[in-house]
Amino acid sequence: MHQTTEEQMSWQNWVNVRDPEAGDYLVKKYMPLVSYHVQRISVTLPKSVSRDDIKSLGLMGLYDALQKFDPARDLKFDTYASFRIRGAIIDGLRKEDWLPRSTREKAKKIEAASERLEQQLMRNASIEEVAKELNMPVEDVYSSINEQFFSNLLSIDEQPSDDDHEGFSHMIKDEKALIPEQKVLKDEALNEMTQLITNLNDKEQLVLSLFYKEELTLTEIGEVMNLSTSRISQIHSKAIFKLRKSLDKVI
Repeated sequence: MHQTTEEQMSWQNWVNVRDPEAGDYLVKKYMPLVSYHVQRISVTLPKSVSRDDIKSLGLMGLYDALQKFDPARDLKFDTYASFRIRGAIIDGLRKEDWLPRSTREKAKKIEAASERLEQQLMRNASIEEVAKELNMPVEDVYSSINEQFFSNLLSIDEQPSDDDHEGFSHMIKDEKALIPEQKVLKDEALNEMTQLITNLNDKEQLVLSLFYKEELTLTEIGEVMNLSTSRISQIHSKAIFKLRKSLDKVI
């Protein structure tokens, strides 16, 4: 990415003497990164979690990235900062135990109702059918699925951290460390997941691809598909609902 003269000078002044004005300039310059990750993470959180709190966590991650980034290394700041920002948000959410007990209990009820209906209907139950079974608003079921899904992501990301480590706050497991049996089981689960994804309808496949592969926000996906953000959120939730058992196997 081409840097302007002002940006180059700001980096130089920040790295050499930690000039406050240069720091302010760089924070403003990369604030869109914080907004991006706040948007992606917030869509799966309970409404009780303040977006301003999530933004504050993201800003802490951005400042941490500015403190530790070495421009001499062959790494783009955008990439480095993204890991730090997302890591700071997830660490903060985990420490605060953001998912209330009532929400966890609701997720268990939804899972149990889904399994009951599947046994009765001999097919996968829809979100609408689960909502009717529990006498619960459909929107509440959508929200609970998103929250439970992100809770699973938090537990996946949880790793011991070392504040003095120059790497990212989340360590990626080395695939080479897998024993053969684990590798076979994981490959089988991933193959099953791939097959199930192909069984989703076109809109669900597109939303998952744009969200997880292309890393668009739900708002951006809505613009691409000419649908509202809330509708995209519903499609995302329904796709995750259909895939939940395979997701459990992969996780």
